[in-house]
Amino acid sequence: MAGGMDFSSPFTVIEGGYSNDNVSGMDSENSDNLDNIKQITNGKPPRHASVLRHCVSTTRLLAATDLAMDVGIVVNKPSSDEKSDFLPVFRSGSCAERGPKQYMEDEHVCMDNLIEHLGATTDFPSPGAFYGVFDGHGGTDAASFVRKNILKFIIEDSHFPICVEKALKNAFVQADYAFADSSSLDISSGTTALTALVFGRNLIIANAGDCRAVLGRRGRAIEMSKDHKPNCTSERLRIEELGGVVYDGYLNGQLSVARAIGDWHMKNPKGSACPLSAEPELHETLLTEEDEFLIMGCDGLWDVMSSQCAVTVARKELMLHNDPERCSRELVREALKRNTCDNLTVIVVCFSPDPPPRIEIPSFRVRRSISAEGLNLLKGVLDNN
Repeated sequence: MAGGMDFSSPFTVIEGGYSNDNVSGMDSENSDNLDNIKQITNGKPPRHASVLRHCVSTTRLLAATDLAMDVGIVVNKPSSDEKSDFLPVFRSGSCAERGPKQYMEDEHVCMDNLIEHLGATTDFPSPGAFYGVFDGHGGTDAASFVRKNILKFIIEDSHFPICVEKALKNAFVQADYAFADSSSLDISSGTTALTALVFGRNLIIANAGDCRAVLGRRGRAIEMSKDHKPNCTSERLRIEELGGVVYDGYLNGQLSVARAIGDWHMKNPKGSACPLSAEPELHETLLTEEDEFLIMGCDGLWDVMSSQCAVTVARKELMLHNDPERCSRELVREALKRNTCDNLTVIVVCFSPDPPPRIEIPSFRVRRSISAEGLNLLKGVLDNN
């Protein structure tokens, strides 16, 4: 995956099902779908929990997409209207649990009204909101320090609010340096950092580490950040160019993330490049009516749940009760049921006062039956997501 891209799955989940985003030409193409699927599947569904994002071949995905069209689960692709009058209304809820670990090292922050928090003296667009998830390791000092100070470093940067992107990148690095100078804190502790800054309709995600932000767009999962794992190709190249090594998936055989704030026992002196970086990657998008909510979570959630699965769970919950806090609790509960091995922190941010609407599934005059092979393929895709 590359920073700044749309990481969405080829499928759209609609109340438990998948759909293809483009149905044009289906009458002329779908007559041979089931025969094609028979040739592809050989009776064996995809494996592994991360299959939709990493492991499924393009051929199998296309086959499953064709099958989705056959069963009539279809929704048109949402369009982004830059001239829309839409203005988000922020509502958030969060849940944090220690999980099976001995200590809780996560921290998080939720500010639905950033303008009110900062006071009227700051000149930037309204409405504004700020959210963050900080997954600590080696103690709580780094995560706690970043939670308390990261927003201050952002708004005090000389580029803010004219160039928010530069301010965000500078703030992460300055927080890292300031933490190193804290004589009363354990600077060998570290934390990943994921923040979401919203001004008006502009959403900017900054990420260093393996927390993740996922946008729910009419039931479709849009990944807004990249997991910085040492064995990720781009991160491995950066690490090796700077003299580091990746051993068994760990940076220098010690750390399971490639970017973090803190961990100064693994870093070079300030100002010099090193394999463990505190610089975030950014992803910006313009929110529209199609964007219903944002999920931010630590890796304790994403280790056991795909992005699309989390969006599906969250959307169903919000349609039931429209409460982002209850929704975040349900995501945590589901991760615990799936035997996550880590602390859990989840934030759900809604962009409208109303619950997500039901998505109408168009009916088709031509109905098709599904072969046993086709049914097994669809079942495999659904089970492994």
